[in-house]
Amino acid sequence: QVQLVESGGGLVQAGGSLRLSCVASGRTVLDVFMEWFRQAPGKEREFVAGISRFGSATDYADSVKGRFTISRDNAKNTVYLQMNSLKVEDTAVYYCAASLRTMAARPDGMDYWGKGTLVTVSS
Repeated sequence: QVQLVESGGGLVQAGGSLRLSCVASGRTVLDVFMEWFRQAPGKEREFVAGISRFGSATDYADSVKGRFTISRDNAKNTVYLQMNSLKVEDTAVYYCAASLRTMAARPDGMDYWGKGTLVTVSS
């Protein structure tokens, strides 16, 4: 079992930055691929970014490339999502997720989920 707890969400103006954190417990993050997803009101959950177990590979949705950066500190069992140049359309609940098998980049490929943290970007 892996428990995931996100933090760092909040209200920010367009153009601003936020850093989300996801702390894993119950199992070392070295065992899992970590990803961030988001879900806006009335929309399906979508992939945002993913990182391999040792951080050697990352993947991003086209909509966030060049603005968001995923990273991990395995010593702290923590994964981060640095979000810069935020846009109103980035408003969503952001979820941290873990996969035991691969960097899936889709919700049905994940094994564990956090409860989410709300990011609101105002114009």
